[in-house]
Amino acid sequence: MTISICTLAFGRAAHLANLVRGLDRSTRVPDELVIALMQPTPFDLPEVRFPVRQLMMDGDGIPLAAARNAAARGASGDRLIFLDVDCIPGPDLVADYADAMASRSGVFMGEVAYLPADADAQSLNFEAFDRRGVKHSERAGPPLEDVGPCCDYRCFWSLNFALSARDFTAVGGFDERYSGYGGEDTDFGRMVAAANMPIWWVRGAKAYHQYHPHHMPPVHHLDSVLANARTFEAKWGEPTMQHWLRAFRLMGLIDRTADGWIKLRDPSDADLALTQQQQHQPYASSAAVLAQLEAEASAGSGAGKSAAAEMARL
Repeated sequence: MTISICTLAFGRAAHLANLVRGLDRSTRVPDELVIALMQPTPFDLPEVRFPVRQLMMDGDGIPLAAARNAAARGASGDRLIFLDVDCIPGPDLVADYADAMASRSGVFMGEVAYLPADADAQSLNFEAFDRRGVKHSERAGPPLEDVGPCCDYRCFWSLNFALSARDFTAVGGFDERYSGYGGEDTDFGRMVAAANMPIWWVRGAKAYHQYHPHHMPPVHHLDSVLANARTFEAKWGEPTMQHWLRAFRLMGLIDRTADGWIKLRDPSDADLALTQQQQHQPYASSAAVLAQLEAEASAGSGAGKSAAAEMARL
């Protein structure tokens, strides 16, 4: 079994350097790291014990789906591990995935712990990471056994996952009609389900997510979320990202018409402030913002209450 790590990067040079150094500390070192660059210049990366290749993407923007496909196409391993640029792999991540994939096919998702802003990510002190890292409240915990089934494709998460190169090809890779942020990973999960391919949770295969400011729901990616939601619904005949769209509607950013979702206005400073991850939080929570918006709507906040009632009927 040969293993390629696939990641994609736009900025966050320090985060990527920590990912690379983390891989070099692995109990099982990968055979290579392939990085799809969504920026015009390569990174200056640490020297490590395995080959590192940086692939330049054409065009502008953040083509997440196309970048993941480019990394997979450029990989030589028969097993692929995809890591977000913000992830520091735990020492056993590669070995845990190798064990999980040795006797099973399908898509595998490892654990993720979120580090707070004041964590010393550069230290690679994994004992400290385990003390301070927290599980995302909106994600499932690890299975009781080493590998357990995930029965809902909507739980697929592109932050930290693995599969064979053959299965990636069989699924068809990520649909490159999705551009920018939102929906492309849920679509991939849907394609996995359509191919009758299992999705697995893995106990272990742990990555530590490095802090960065973020918005949830992602109002700073409103246009791409809307466009990708339309693409998903046209492709599958069912909606996706409903919790984000619900929040956007309660905020007065979008509306639902007979022709689908439409944008009403750009996010304001108040919208950005509402969704901005606070520095004392290791991760941003869409559920917390949505709960606040629904509480305000239930209390009778004018148009918000009407929007909430109408949204509930969709």
